[in-house]
Amino acid sequence: MTRENRQRARGFGRRGEWAALILLVLKGYRILARNYSAPGGEIDLIVCRGQAIAFVEVKARPEIEAARTAISEQKRRRVARAARAWLSQNRWANGYNLRVDAVFVSPRRLPEHLSAAFDLELI
Repeated sequence: MTRENRQRARGFGRRGEWAALILLVLKGYRILARNYSAPGGEIDLIVCRGQAIAFVEVKARPEIEAARTAISEQKRRRVARAARAWLSQNRWANGYNLRVDAVFVSPRRLPEHLSAAFDLELI
């Protein structure tokens, strides 16, 4: 992949994250963190609504079907690692319902929000 292609892909991903953020805010979520990074993992968005905190993975792809299938087992483990790190730094969140959501983004379509997209392994 050339440098130009990498830059284009990064820009596409950033626009996808913005689309996901706007969608979630319109749905009543409050943004707690963006692009949270911890050793061994990263979370695109951390949001809260009511008594639920969602760790959100955003997948932007040229086709929505490709976005829906883009979350690998390795990515799930990385999200869980980062979620554990975030929770250790934010003890106030321990009483909340925790889950992992996904937002799938593709051009010329509304983003799709999937609540509880996969189990959050905190152990």
